[in-house]
Amino acid sequence: MKVSVIMGHPNKKSFNYAIAEAVVSQLTGLGHEVLFHDLYEEGFEAVMTGYELVNGVSKDALIEQHCKEIEEAEGIIIIHPNWWGQPPAILKGWVDRVLRMGLAYDERKDDKGVSSPIGLLKTKVAIVFNTSNTPEQHEVEVLKDPLETIWKNCIFSFCGVKNFHRKMFRIIESSTLEERKGWLKEAEAMVNEHFALIDKKQMINGDE
Repeated sequence: MKVSVIMGHPNKKSFNYAIAEAVVSQLTGLGHEVLFHDLYEEGFEAVMTGYELVNGVSKDALIEQHCKEIEEAEGIIIIHPNWWGQPPAILKGWVDRVLRMGLAYDERKDDKGVSSPIGLLKTKVAIVFNTSNTPEQHEVEVLKDPLETIWKNCIFSFCGVKNFHRKMFRIIESSTLEERKGWLKEAEAMVNEHFALIDKKQMINGDE
């Protein structure tokens, strides 16, 4: 299956990048076609233009490449740090410009003119890996786990992807090498669990 892996971190020596490398290696080992994008390396332009907002297409070839790949992706994995309870700006721009109406979702109006979303993505499973320096209790109880709300409810559920999973690794700044090695094993196991299972279901159903 085609799996898009989107990485949003400016430092190639970061733990985020190590996660991305482990994820890509695991997916490749499972026989998937991996489409990996390091948004910073690509120079992805986060700011949407007025032209594409009105016309639903972009004059930027890179944006259109991302759109085509996401439209065809059967799996999506996102990797990024927790910055102010949000993804980095470059990744927010990716959401704005790539997961657009007519490609990732559409709208249906009822008799009263009230709109409700219709998810269009063919993605069978989505995983988001995050890193944070915020203690779990504070992030969940005080901040209400904003990244879970953003990715699960505001984005993937909205676009029709119900098989969603997320893993947060913390505390990064005080973590040891052994802890990080263990976290990478967790990321690999999570990918293996959900993406190997998808293949088994396809085989049972007779899908190619």
